[in-house]
Order: sequence, then structure tokens, then C-alpha cells
Amino acid sequence: MNKPLHVLAGILFMGAFSVSAQQEEKPVQELELELEAEYRYFFKDAQFTGQLDHYPSIAIRPDYAIEWNKGYESINFTGFLRVDRDDERTHWDIRELYYQKAKSNWELSVGLKKVYWGVAESNHLVDIINQTDAVETFDGEEKLGQPMVQYSYITSKIGTFDFFYLPFNRKRTFTGDKGRLRFGTVINQDDIDYESGAKEWRQDIAVRWKHYFGVFDVGLSHFYGTGREPLFIFDPVGNIESFYPVINQTGIDVQITHDAFLWKLESIYRNADTQDFVALVAGLEYTFSNINGNGLDIGLLGEYLYDERDELSLNALQNDVFFGSRLAFNDIQDTSILIGGVADLESSSKIFSLEASRRFGSNWRAEIEARVFTDIDDVELILSNFREDSFLRFTLSRFF
Repeated sequence: MNKPLHVLAGILFMGAFSVSAQQEEKPVQELELELEAEYRYFFKDAQFTGQLDHYPSIAIRPDYAIEWNKGYESINFTGFLRVDRDDERTHWDIRELYYQKAKSNWELSVGLKKVYWGVAESNHLVDIINQTDAVETFDGEEKLGQPMVQYSYITSKIGTFDFFYLPFNRKRTFTGDKGRLRFGTVINQDDIDYESGAKEWRQDIAVRWKHYFGVFDVGLSHFYGTGREPLFIFDPVGNIESFYPVINQTGIDVQITHDAFLWKLESIYRNADTQDFVALVAGLEYTFSNINGNGLDIGLLGEYLYDERDELSLNALQNDVFFGSRLAFNDIQDTSILIGGVADLESSSKIFSLEASRRFGSNWRAEIEARVFTDIDDVELILSNFREDSFLRFTLSRFF
């Protein structure tokens, strides 16, 4: 796995220099380690040769932070390692390792970092800074650390401005020969090329503005550089040509909070030499709070998803509706359940999901995830590869 080592060296140098300059103040350190045992079971026989049904694995996530100068300067580290039966899912990553300096109205971060944008539940269209770790989760929620310089200018009157310099592009990870949730042709991430002659070292930039106006929370963003999503072109005999295009992507995200309602919108326009398209997700969430006075909150969710690429959309969400419910028990065990489904408005394809988690004591957490693919239509170029991949995932984590 390639790493821009000069960025990491720069972080450590600046951190060591700053700590030595602040010797009169004792730094504050915090260390946490999470050990996870995971088991994934796929209900149906494999669609492609070499795939398995049972996937036990273990993962380690260390977190370390040190801060000084009254908390205005810090170094933050999050690591990750997984060992799995699928060789490609056995991988390690530095999720975050960055130096941060803050003042009254600005912040500067240098290093590998994760940045999240967006408000929707079912699809995070505007979230483009970090590359997806596609072997970790089906829903694309897990991200790789992105080398960056981030400068944030914060005002109360006109909002917050975030500027990003992104010197290195990280390739998306894909399931290997033994893994599920893959194409019929196994994709080797190293075989995916770049449109740019600078390849992974193309210098990318991004900017985002966010502010609130009464009940409105608004974000506007623009990204120019190598896209995080590879472009796949399928020929008539099933071969796949793929590369990372250079793109311009403009995005907007809006959330309106009114009484128990949350109204949400994300939309993007992406322009490239090989592909232009518009995509959006819009919907609402209504929450019944503190039912019967026992602290239970029940949220009802509904969203509409559109992608102009139609079946070529890599996330397979091109003209669909999402429906679901979120249960938050607000107990000391932090018990929560999210159930939902996605239905295609142009075909019979449906995906149902369940996510639940609960803490036990102060050091243990259990999670359950289920994804069920039903009536997947043959016209779904992406999703048809996963029609036999309904699964149940159970994880048990211990925190130190």
C-alpha cells in the first residue's frame, strides 16, 4: 500500500518541534485500543468460482492523541488492521495521522485525515475527499485516510470556509478472488489506471462553505482533481476497462430542522471528459421523541435517489426509494437499531438492511448487520453481481 511518506515525516517533525517549544507545559495524552472479532455468513451458494460462505476475521483499531499549548495544538493517530479469509480484505491502513493547530477563528491540519460531508442517510453524494474502503463495508461508510493540508476559516456571520490541498490519490480497494460482493471478473486495484499523466501524484484541490440560516444548514462544495470513484466501461464480451478520471464536482447539501422534522437534500454535478451527470438524494426524517417517557426515540425515514448514469452508477442507486426506521433507546448501553430498504422504481430489485448495536458494561460492544438482496433484475449491471450475496454480519468489540 503506497504511502506519501514525506507528509508523515512532516507531521512528526512539526509535532516534535512544537512539543519541544512548549516544554514548560505537560502534554495531555490519550490512548484507546479496540479489538474486534467479526463473523460474516452468506446465506446462498456463491455465484462465482472461488467464493466462500463463512468469513471469520479480526480487526485492531488503535487511537492515540496528544495535545499541548492549552489544547490548541495536537497530533492525532488512528490505525487499522484486519485479517480475513479473503486476501484482499486482509489489509492495514493509517486512517488518520495529522498535526492540527487551532486559533480563535482558524484551524490548520496537515497529514492523513478523514473528512465527512453530507446529510443524507442512504447515499452520501457530496462526500468526496476520502477514498472508499470498499472491502470493509457494503454501504461505503468506511474510508481510507487522505493525505491533505486543510485550512478552515471560521466566522459567525458568513460561515465556515474549508480549503483542501490533496497531493496524493489513493486507489479504491476491491474484494479478492475468495471474497463476496464482487464482480464476476476480479478487479485488481493496481490494474486500474489514471487519466492524468501524473497518476496518483496529481495535485488536487477542494473548497467547501457551510453556514446556517435559522432552520437551514447549507453546504456548498467544489472538487477538482482525480475522482475517488473509478469509471468502468463494459464491452460486449464482458471485459472491463477502468480508470480514475479527472473531474470537476460541484455539490450542495441542505438540512432543514423544523419541529420533529429533518428535511434533507444532497445533489452533485460531476463533469469529466468521458462522463457528465447529475445525481441527487432528497428526503425527510420524522422523530417521535421520548415515547411513553422511557427515553425511546423512533425516527421514520424516507428518501428518493436519482443518478443520471442509470445502471452504470457504481452504487446501483439510480432511480430508487429508501425507507426505514431508526430506534434510539437513549440508555446507558447506547442501544440503537436502524432498519430499512431500497426499492428500484424501474425494476423488481430490492435491498433490505438491518444495523443494530449495544454496549455491554463499559468495555464491550456488539453489532449486527444484515443485507438481503431480493429479486435483483438482470438489467442491473452492478447489482446483478451481488444477487446471491445476502449476508449476516456479527461483531464483538473490546475497548482498552
